[in-house]
Amino acid sequence: MERVLIPVRTILRSPDLRAVLVCNVLLGLTYSFVAPFLSMWGTREVGMSDTRFGVFMTVTSAASIAISTWLARWSDTRWSRKALLAVGGATGALGYVGYAFVRDFVSLVWIGSLLFGVSSITFPQLFALARDVVRASGVVPRNEEPLYINVFRLFFALSWTVGPALAAWVVAAYSYEGSFLCAAGIFALFTLYVLCGVRAVPPTAAARAAAQAVPLRKALARPVVLAHFVGFGLFFSCSTMGMMNLPLLLMETLGGTERHVGIAYSVAPFFELPFMFYLGLLATRVDHALLIRGSLVLAIVYYGALAWVTAPWQVYLLQVLSAAIVAVTSGVAITFFQDFLPEQAGTATNLYQSSTNFGRVVGYLLFGVVAAEHGYRAIFSLSAAFCVAALLLLLAFKPARFAQR
Repeated sequence: MERVLIPVRTILRSPDLRAVLVCNVLLGLTYSFVAPFLSMWGTREVGMSDTRFGVFMTVTSAASIAISTWLARWSDTRWSRKALLAVGGATGALGYVGYAFVRDFVSLVWIGSLLFGVSSITFPQLFALARDVVRASGVVPRNEEPLYINVFRLFFALSWTVGPALAAWVVAAYSYEGSFLCAAGIFALFTLYVLCGVRAVPPTAAARAAAQAVPLRKALARPVVLAHFVGFGLFFSCSTMGMMNLPLLLMETLGGTERHVGIAYSVAPFFELPFMFYLGLLATRVDHALLIRGSLVLAIVYYGALAWVTAPWQVYLLQVLSAAIVAVTSGVAITFFQDFLPEQAGTATNLYQSSTNFGRVVGYLLFGVVAAEHGYRAIFSLSAAFCVAALLLLLAFKPARFAQR
């Protein structure tokens, strides 16, 4: 228990670390209100077909990759992370207001591409800020950085233990307009807290020099970096297809309701909390790449089993596996990518986020085609196959241990 309390006490005693913690809770709550119900909003509320919704999400995700990559470089060379977080939060709030009321397809594409393209910088910048603050604190040993990053990610996941269930109630009572307006309000609160509670620190000279010496294109030219970028892209395409597909599988194939969707998406975060802390501790002693490959093995089992479920309660049980997977791929993996470019936390974290967005582009496009042609179960079979391919790719390009660990 003492080992658990030490990082929590350290974070709560430091104003800068505490600010990052609060931002994680608010940002996690914002996403948890929207993500589980986005596919139902697009298909049921707006009236998009599965294919058209896939195209919509593909276009908006591609825009996010381009805009966030451009802004990430500025975070290491020109602007403070506070400024980018505030801009990202404000545009996200405006974007959700647009999603609440706009129903024209072309207008929604512009809102998703421009406003959420800028807003997509919030997650990578928040964890780049976490890395900067942890290192600047002077109280965290270098080998324990993954533990503290995972603690921050733990509180991001904590929001998901209540967010989806609460959002399901809001959708039932006030439709999707109410859900998006709630998300917009939380994003506005996030922006206000960033402006009041986060210190503005300009990029360091070391970060500027590193950005000039090793720009993103040179980093991606390294085979091991490119292999992990593609491997994570394959995994996150599965995660994306699963995020959109699971609600539809529960409601259309298994005969469930919005309540079953809310429960399913609340189970995994509940188990993510202990998993993230334990794996954060484990990451101080075990090679990160080994933990990541292990998570892909679990992902193969998870998606393969989802292709065969016959009742909602079986989905609930499998969400425990999902929690273990997410604890690695969304916790330890952040530090893993940051170690590729140790002096460029913004660019490195955005590289991780870009692999997520790359996966989303593939996942959204495939979801529409595969779901329309082969049904919702086929999505999970394809996801299991993609995870096999990702695991083989990561086994073929194993990174050496980084010097600072």
